[in-house]
Amino acid sequence: MNRTLLRAGAATLAGILIAGALAACSPAASNGGGADEPIDWKITDSTAAPSGDIDSFTFASYAEPYSLDYAYAFDYADNSVLANICESLLRLNPDFSLSPGLAESFAHPTPETWVYTIRQGVTFHDGTPLTPADVVASMSRHLDPEVGSFWFSVYQNVASIEQTGDDQVTVTMTGPDSQFNLGMGGSAGVIESAATLTEEGADYGNSAGGVNCTGPFSFTKWESGESITLTRYDDYWDDDLRAHSGEVKFVFMNDATARINALKSGSVDGSWMLPMESVSALTASDKGDMLFGLNTAVGSLVVSNLDGPLGDLRVRKALMLAMDRDGILQAAYRGVGEPSDVLTTESVWQEASDAARTTAFDDVTHYEQNLDEAKKLVADAGAEGAELTYVTAPISNDFSVISQATAAAAQSIGLKVTVETVTPNAYTALFSDPSAREGVDLFYTSWYLSSPDPLEMYSVLRTGDFSNYGDWSDPEFDALVNEAVTIDDPAARSELTAKAQQIANEELPWLPLYQAPISLYLGERITGVQPSVAFLYYPWAATIGAR
Repeated sequence: MNRTLLRAGAATLAGILIAGALAACSPAASNGGGADEPIDWKITDSTAAPSGDIDSFTFASYAEPYSLDYAYAFDYADNSVLANICESLLRLNPDFSLSPGLAESFAHPTPETWVYTIRQGVTFHDGTPLTPADVVASMSRHLDPEVGSFWFSVYQNVASIEQTGDDQVTVTMTGPDSQFNLGMGGSAGVIESAATLTEEGADYGNSAGGVNCTGPFSFTKWESGESITLTRYDDYWDDDLRAHSGEVKFVFMNDATARINALKSGSVDGSWMLPMESVSALTASDKGDMLFGLNTAVGSLVVSNLDGPLGDLRVRKALMLAMDRDGILQAAYRGVGEPSDVLTTESVWQEASDAARTTAFDDVTHYEQNLDEAKKLVADAGAEGAELTYVTAPISNDFSVISQATAAAAQSIGLKVTVETVTPNAYTALFSDPSAREGVDLFYTSWYLSSPDPLEMYSVLRTGDFSNYGDWSDPEFDALVNEAVTIDDPAARSELTAKAQQIANEELPWLPLYQAPISLYLGERITGVQPSVAFLYYPWAATIGAR
């Protein structure tokens, strides 16, 4: 889905998590609606406040979490649970703004230092107080090669993490890094009890060891293959986010048909990440509401071989011009979403200057479908009859639609495409193992951002970056991104990021296709949640109570 994993030990499971996240859109049973009818949809910012508390509610997850260890919580299934148990130094809110979390404030006294003042009066679920020592221990795990944190990229420029006062922790960087603090709103900023980390050891975060954090719910029980149960923590420090439910149970439902039927019957109260094939049936159900919220993901084709035909920019542009992106949205998402010419959504440009937004979204090439122009570009490149290999997997309906659409688009302009279908596990290797990408020209990803800054996206496309899967390189782009990383002021930083977006839009290291909202079904018993991809890091379950 996303991330820069710059260390081999941390990178090996990246693809597994990516595919797991995409599997959230797995094929569903008949939805009872016309397959060609577009869905009438809109973004919902919030739902009605609860009328009162509720004893318990259940949420269906498309998969069992890989781990509740924050160092490995890297996917929808993991983070949607963990966000309600564990908290970070900063809080990433549903509108994708950052606010104080376990750090009541932070300072940036020099370009190389971030100083966090740790909130007083906070306790872990075992009743012990939060201290700076817990903060140091929790953050330092990301630097430990024995841990192999999936979030190492956030810490790649960290020189030291030290307690520098009774309520203070100082992080010293090897150089200016504006992105580090922005990452403290996600799993990279989670704080756990140092004692628990020591006591649980290898069992920390799994079904045997669990976790002991500071959030509005405490970990109660993990029945492997079945469910995870959380219980309201009555001594939670933030009155504004005190849980309205005494208990929440996450049930694992890998079978999409079973999940949708459970929602329609009301036996399960809600679920994130619904298969679009089933939206019509859920919308027609009298057991709840189908909702759509803010997202940061863009569906794209990764160009993974620049030594082949796609190494010629004219061929990449030709393929982009040949794609029927409106048709893809209709076939894969029932029209929910819109085509995108760039690799970021406007939701992560909130603190950008007006000039930067204009540069990033208006002053870019808009790739309206144009087969005549595409054929001319292929001819000019001398690429007629050139062969491309597209790799896909039986993961979800959108995978099938996009692979077929890409093959049809390429063939319509004189290219030959071989679509290779591999197992989901083999597909995940594309994201973590360079040898798996040998001979592969294209594959699909839906790439989301975890911080309120578009620079996160373009940092992964720098020369030599682990997630720069095609080894694309542009010195001007690298210079812009590297300079932007050193700039603290978000408006000033955004103007350099916007220029980087323009270059990526013109050079097409990845081919952007569309952006779509996050989906949520909320049953008739409950209300209060704000639909947003921030559910990965924000304690959304605490906001849910009785209708």
